[in-house]
Amino acid sequence: MSRKVLAVLAVLFAGSAAIGGYWLGQHTLTPMTVAAPVAATQEPKILFYRNPMGLPDTSPVPKKDSMGMDYLPVYEGETQDDSGSVKVSLAKVQRLGVRTELVKLRELTRTIRAAGTVQPDERRLSIVTTKFDGFIENLLVNATGQSVQSGQPLMHIYAPELVAAQQEYLLAWRSMQDMKDATSDVRAAAGQLANAALQRLKNWDISQDQIRRLERDASFARTLTLFAPTKGVVMQKMAVEGMRFMAGDPLFKIADLSTVWLIANVFEQDLAAIREGAKTSISIAAYPGEAFTGTVAFIYPDVDRDTRTAKVRIEVPNPDGRLKIDMYATIELMAPVSAGAVVSVPSSAVLNSGTRQAVLVAHGEAQFEPREVTLGAQADGFYEIRSGLQADEMVVTGANFLIDAESNLKAALSAFTNPPTENTGEPK
Repeated sequence: MSRKVLAVLAVLFAGSAAIGGYWLGQHTLTPMTVAAPVAATQEPKILFYRNPMGLPDTSPVPKKDSMGMDYLPVYEGETQDDSGSVKVSLAKVQRLGVRTELVKLRELTRTIRAAGTVQPDERRLSIVTTKFDGFIENLLVNATGQSVQSGQPLMHIYAPELVAAQQEYLLAWRSMQDMKDATSDVRAAAGQLANAALQRLKNWDISQDQIRRLERDASFARTLTLFAPTKGVVMQKMAVEGMRFMAGDPLFKIADLSTVWLIANVFEQDLAAIREGAKTSISIAAYPGEAFTGTVAFIYPDVDRDTRTAKVRIEVPNPDGRLKIDMYATIELMAPVSAGAVVSVPSSAVLNSGTRQAVLVAHGEAQFEPREVTLGAQADGFYEIRSGLQADEMVVTGANFLIDAESNLKAALSAFTNPPTENTGEPK
């Protein structure tokens, strides 16, 4: 083949390649150029980069701070206006788990907790004793903890003085009966003797039934029965069968446990909130899950110098006797800390810097306004708001610290402070 023919074929081949390349470029590259902007629209636009520690420092390009931490990007839609309101994207609000709650009027009460023990009611304690010397011949109640009823026989006792007093009264009473036909002076003298002997028996706490039996049978008893003065439980038994006792010696200590006292140790700072007559909820370690109720009856006038607690007496009904002496118990008392309903928010809604307190007010569409508030009393998870909020406003109660970090809340709060006076160098 000649050189001219080879040259012509080379030119034709080059032209075909050029035409084919042009055609491929027009038909295969077009879809790639269309897909590129679609992928780009999936990422939000970065407006600037902010300091990761919340400092008022931004950068148009990625950078690191003095500690080597990357500046955080701020995307379109996450801006802060001049009024201090912060707008966070809905996606980030959901990711942070933001929770809100209405500001409400509440009657704030504070739960006061204290520990104590069950004690007998001192007004229902009885000591069994006598006003004469004697001997215990037969003991009828002979065990500590035994329950007794009012008027139940406790023991039979022998007392020589008591026997002599019975004989004296019986003789005087018989003489008075035999002198019905005597002169008035004689009857009066006999009556005085009988009344003196009778009064002596009464002074020794001899019951009226025993005196009637003495008059009816016209004979004295060698032993006397001692009865329980009240119903209750024998707390202490000093009496032993056959023992000799002296006048005034305690023989039994009986406690009526139908009502008991709970002596609670309340911390000094809680005393001002406790009032006599307040109802309390009581938990007993021996009966888990069961609640008892009592009433504050008395606040003792002294405070323990070591524990800084004061004793508070709580009266608790105990009709079935389930509450035992010295049982351990805890009390809960709801004490009001405000006079009526006040504006309040949950404690988690308050951002406390130590010198300033603020809340994030939600305005809808993921827009939050940091607002300084004045706090009042705190009670059981709520703060009283004395200024800065009104009822029915919405505040952030969950993830507010994260919003604080995301939106540079410190910079937003600076709007609440007066700008520093510029030093012009002129004398004041």
